[in-house]
Amino acid sequence: MEKNIGIQLWSVRDDMKADAEGTIMKLGEIGYSFVEAAGYGDGKFYGMEPLAFKKLLNDNGLQFTASHCGQALPDEADWEKVMQWWDQCIDAHAEAGVQYIVQPFMDKKGYGSLEDLKRYCDYFNVIGEKCNAKGIRFGYHNHDKEFEEVDGIIRYDYMLQNTDPEKVMFQLDLYWIMVGEKDALSYFKKYPKRFELWHVKDEKELGESGKMDFEPIFKKASKSGMKEIIVEVERYNYEPLKSVEKSLEFLMNARYVK
Repeated sequence: MEKNIGIQLWSVRDDMKADAEGTIMKLGEIGYSFVEAAGYGDGKFYGMEPLAFKKLLNDNGLQFTASHCGQALPDEADWEKVMQWWDQCIDAHAEAGVQYIVQPFMDKKGYGSLEDLKRYCDYFNVIGEKCNAKGIRFGYHNHDKEFEEVDGIIRYDYMLQNTDPEKVMFQLDLYWIMVGEKDALSYFKKYPKRFELWHVKDEKELGESGKMDFEPIFKKASKSGMKEIIVEVERYNYEPLKSVEKSLEFLMNARYVK
């Protein structure tokens, strides 16, 4: 069976800066099915118009499925300006046929009081509703600090409880939840179907004597709601393109990955 596995382009960010076309060609040759971009700005992707970037991907056998971008929580004075940013952003992604927009960060307010975290949740619900109107799913990507407690409540749990599942999904980074000393399986059980995208990541490339035991996690993929697998490599034993090639080989050879 053909496995549908994507690559987060942050993994090869320097290659994308140096030679975007050559890098995309190589990723297609390696065997990835789709990309998650990390280069949106001013209505363009890596400096290319939405349809031009989509064509580059399609010409190399890749789909443009997901994209990382976002804005920190605006205050009242900046609200309209940030909403205009999002409108342009969502329109560009819709033009390119993107299915998922994922915000991969919060500013210090998100890691401050529960009151500010609640404002972030409300903000994400608004953006999710905007995305829904254009046929796009909006989500949030974690690091490890989301698993700290504030007032006895784990931030990530608070976010899951205070965002509307119809408007906000979660992209679970399997490595960062482990660094945060929490268990992905317990989250799948407590919040089923909320984790539509996974970042499959280890300390370095996948399969290189890393820290992750992926098999039990993948066995609960259906429970989690997982729809897409996305490789991300942030530290390397090899050149980045070699690292992402080895990571794909690992998942292709893993019998538990469907």
